[in-house]
Amino acid sequence: MLDHEYTTKEVFRKNFFNDWRKEMAVEEREVIKSLDKCDFTEIHRYFVDKAAARKVLSREEKQKLKEEAEKLQQEFGYCILDGHQEKIGNFKIEPPGLFRGRGDHPKMGMLKRRITPEDVVINCSRDSKIPEPPAGHQWKEVRSDNTVTWLAAWTESIQNSIKYIMLNPCSKLKGETAWQKFETARRLRGFVDEIRSQYRADWKSREMKTRQRAVALYFIDKLALRAGNEKEDGEAADTVGCCSLRVEHVQLHPEADGCQHVVEFDFLGKDCIRYYNRVPVEKPVYKNLQLFMENKDPRDDLFDRLTTTSLNKHLQELMDGLTAKVFRTYNASITLQEQLRALTRAEDSIAAKILSYNRANRVVAILCNHQRATPSTFEKSMQNLQTKIQAKKEQVAEARAELRRARAEHKAQGDGKSRSVLEKKRRLLEKLQEQLAQLSVQATDKEENKQVALGTSKLNYLDPRISIAWCKRFRVPVEKIYSKTQRERFAWALAMAGEDFEF
Repeated sequence: MLDHEYTTKEVFRKNFFNDWRKEMAVEEREVIKSLDKCDFTEIHRYFVDKAAARKVLSREEKQKLKEEAEKLQQEFGYCILDGHQEKIGNFKIEPPGLFRGRGDHPKMGMLKRRITPEDVVINCSRDSKIPEPPAGHQWKEVRSDNTVTWLAAWTESIQNSIKYIMLNPCSKLKGETAWQKFETARRLRGFVDEIRSQYRADWKSREMKTRQRAVALYFIDKLALRAGNEKEDGEAADTVGCCSLRVEHVQLHPEADGCQHVVEFDFLGKDCIRYYNRVPVEKPVYKNLQLFMENKDPRDDLFDRLTTTSLNKHLQELMDGLTAKVFRTYNASITLQEQLRALTRAEDSIAAKILSYNRANRVVAILCNHQRATPSTFEKSMQNLQTKIQAKKEQVAEARAELRRARAEHKAQGDGKSRSVLEKKRRLLEKLQEQLAQLSVQATDKEENKQVALGTSKLNYLDPRISIAWCKRFRVPVEKIYSKTQRERFAWALAMAGEDFEF
């Protein structure tokens, strides 16, 4: 990881050195006392060389590795569920390594320990053949729980969270679960106006608890905030959601950016990703926030009468199956549909339509706060793209000059041969201009997406039927939007969605 920016961060280096010292022998600990004096370049070079050697393997050697991987897939990659063979997701346990986390995670750099069979719980039916643990080992536990969908589980050493081996996203069970999730979000359409009227009325409630719940619900609906589940005591990262916001996370501005009643949010959300936003709100919301913050310290809870549990219990009463997360899915999907309607033009080229799609997706990713760090390869790949654009511009200029010459020749000679040359030159120029337009669109798309992660919302929050219907309506090949793996994952949606599907 030497060439990664993580290794320049103080927290990463400190955590790594603390954990490394625990693994050292006594005599090593006596000698190695400062990370700054350690030189890892030889080890790093060894792994770089190994990666380079893999790239130059012969076709036969690559084929042999492929066959070995397929053999593993056949042995461990499938299970029998309700009498049908189903593909398993990733069946390999992550090897030991250094924890990176997202954002500025306080545990980055800590050592992820090796998982042994003694850490793993196996879940299979009573009458099935229990998988053999490696020689000399045994499983932590073998259980038969048909109320859950995981096949194996263990607790990882950094955050003590449980990791699972699940079915592949393209399995029937996963497809049904995804379909149900989006159908629940679609059902919210029929209730959302009534729910919004109710929480607006509740802003004036005599009960403080009801007012707080109504304001929190407004933010969950308007800003697609996560509800924020209570964390385990002692968890290092100070991450919060809507229900666990503290007074210090919110600032009120009577006027800002030319708007009245502006609320400024600044807190660490899920995965330590910073959420920063300034939004104008309705006057009763602003007044209520002033009331909730009165006589409180910065570390006090903003919604001190509200918990995620009580909020979700209230949502269940409003609509069967409704949770705070359903609002997020609903708002993400409805936003995509509206943006696609506003941005797509039937007469555009496919490249321009895909740019419109990505722009619509980006609006959703920003709404859901799906950020990413600018990739380390961004500058280089952008330079390569600009070089290609420049070369293509030169080809276009040359083709234009050739077309002018062919036009003059045809004017002078007027025969069939000069006409066919003229047509050929015209077609070439059109083709090159189209390629140039595609490259320019690609560069715009790349620049706009450098700090936004489009994948998370695309796979988890956007009903795939919206995208598939859009592809069918505007004659865009679906493979331009979804990769082969994603098309397998959304096979149910491909089968269901016609071009007139409405979320």
